Amino acid sequence: MQCGLEQMNDCERSPNRTNLRVNFNEKGAEVKERREKFLTAKYGSHQMSLIRKRLAVEMWLYDELQKLFDPPSEAIDVDIDEILDMDTDDIRRSHLIRLLSVCKRPQSDISKFISDLLDRAKTL
Repeated sequence: MQCGLEQMNDCERSPNRTNLRVNFNEKGAEVKERREKFLTAKYGSHQMSLIRKRLAVEMWLYDELQKLFDPPSEAIDVDIDEILDMDTDDIRRSHLIRLLSVCKRPQSDISKFISDLLDRAKTL
């Protein structure tokens, strides 16, 4: 069985339908790139205060490390979570002294930094 359209030649077709085409533009991708969506989370007031407190300690830590290592010659990574997971202040203090052993500042500055950091870490 053959389809009737196959037997039609060009002169039998309607002149208006011979040049019809469907063109899909690539504008959809541009619109998608322009309208990226971001997922935001809403925290309770207590959770937000904990986040702000943690951020304040981390920003203080970053600023103090910049002061201790001025000019910044070596990158040092002080992980607050690692410090908080340690059992006693003596272990924390010895860990921080080991991390800061490459610092060229006076020992009094390093000791003050460690004491301040341990005090701030207790508030978290």
